[in-house]
Amino acid sequence: MAEISRASYYKWLKRVDAVNDKINDNLMEEIIKLYERVDGIYGYRRITMNINRKLNSKYNHKRIYRLMRILGLKSVIRIKKKRYLKVSAEEIAKNKLNRNFLAFKPNEKWLTDVTELKYSIGQKAYLSAILDLYDNSIIAYKIGHSNNNSLVFKTFDKAIKSNPNARPLLHSDYIPWV
Repeated sequence: MAEISRASYYKWLKRVDAVNDKINDNLMEEIIKLYERVDGIYGYRRITMNINRKLNSKYNHKRIYRLMRILGLKSVIRIKKKRYLKVSAEEIAKNKLNRNFLAFKPNEKWLTDVTELKYSIGQKAYLSAILDLYDNSIIAYKIGHSNNNSLVFKTFDKAIKSNPNARPLLHSDYIPWV
């Protein structure tokens, strides 16, 4: 009925469980317990870490992954919580520059932006700069530890101070959040 040879049947019948099979059975039980305790949130990496910690062992993540596949266990992917408040713009300025990035005289068109710079471990600095489109020179810049309106306004004040007669078209993609 099974269409296997008689020798294969008797070999299977007299087979002794290997040591790894017993270990895998115990591991599967632990995996199921942990998986149910965390409501299926953990994937194979976290399950591996927790089982190794609990059993004081060093099982490979590939082994845990294989056993979880055999058991049909997968992590439940949670929907990430939105950590921001969506705000509609109160006022949208007209696009006067209209992608015309040519300037024919100094202080005609200025561009400004804020760039995040990472340094050390988890440290950030913000560079606010104003660029003159006439010769692509930096008119003014400021470095601060927070990206806020104050940094942008200080940069603008510095640019006006160094060019008091300038009345440029200032373009920025910066959205001031109050």
